[in-house]
Amino acid sequence: METSRRNFLKTMGIATAAAAVFNPANLFANNPAKRNKRGGSSKLELAWENFTGEMKYTFTISGSSRSSTPIVITRLTWDGYTGYGEAAMPPYLGETQASVHEFLKKVVPVLEKFDNPFQIEDILIAVDAIATNNTAAKAAVDIALHDLVGNIIGQPWWKIWGFNPNNTPLTSYTIGYDASDDVVYEKIEEASWTKVIKVKLGMSEKEDKRMINLIRSKTDTVICIDANQGWKDKYYALDMINWLAERNVNMIEQPMPKYWLDDAAWVTERSPLPVIADEACQRLIDVPKLKGAYHGINIKLMKCTGMREAREMVSMANSLRMKLMIGCMTETSVAISAAAQLSPKMEWADLDGNVLIANDCFDGMKLNEGRITLEDKPGLGLTKKKGIIKL
Repeated sequence: METSRRNFLKTMGIATAAAAVFNPANLFANNPAKRNKRGGSSKLELAWENFTGEMKYTFTISGSSRSSTPIVITRLTWDGYTGYGEAAMPPYLGETQASVHEFLKKVVPVLEKFDNPFQIEDILIAVDAIATNNTAAKAAVDIALHDLVGNIIGQPWWKIWGFNPNNTPLTSYTIGYDASDDVVYEKIEEASWTKVIKVKLGMSEKEDKRMINLIRSKTDTVICIDANQGWKDKYYALDMINWLAERNVNMIEQPMPKYWLDDAAWVTERSPLPVIADEACQRLIDVPKLKGAYHGINIKLMKCTGMREAREMVSMANSLRMKLMIGCMTETSVAISAAAQLSPKMEWADLDGNVLIANDCFDGMKLNEGRITLEDKPGLGLTKKKGIIKL
């Protein structure tokens, strides 16, 4: 009887916490003593700092290579509580640290219009309206705001949203293209901890098949493929997918250019493997257009402006009976831990961005034999590492 009572109270606590996101009075209005208990400012204050994610290996995909990723870490404070966010910007995203700084300067006066962080919807709509694009910069604010509110409430976002932490998927570990067989073998060895390897294809037929054959010479681990729009003919794309299906491959991301929806639909209709939209899926508005052209979508916080819109994309995709994947850029544990909050709703996950860099500045989401684990820690469950960033 006592156990049932404790479970009931715990459940009610979660419900109250969720309600507080939309009604801060549930937390503070009837108990002013809780205000400023940490001695902080009652204004929303935003700060940011540049960071460079140094990659363990040169990362090559169809069309580009890089050995680092520019990042901006944000910090949002209110009432003595703190939340952290992140903008990660691979070159193809079209943003830079400088452009993020300029956008965040415009966010500061917008935040001054709000007296508490619980007005998540209104705050993020106002931030989104500042300028078009700038999606990573917007995500840096969104993630920090969610972390802040979760820390104030004292609950993780997977719990506030009512997700089951036992439903998290395995994450893949990405192996980019490399011309050296020895380096590919080294990457395969590095990926020995995972049960799903993600391989970047979209080069020539010879090089694509070489990458798969090299991996298959060492391991039969499940492979998922990201062609990064590299296959420019629908017949060739289908032939490649059929060849890959015979080699323990479980899905294909973005086989063809993102605007070629008719060709993508032709391939999807005939494909023996699920075909998932990546570059073709940026924000919520894109999802209905992709129904029929792809089996599902890959959601990335840096493209969709953060956790709020990502959650809406999950609901939209579910209503359209489309499959779901959660992905990432090369990111620290801040953005990875944010994306992980959505992982119980996903069939596939590619949340290895923090594993691919050598200098992560936070501890956050952990993997257990390749499976995403969600801990019962407030907000995003982050701990800042000492001596790496000043925020």
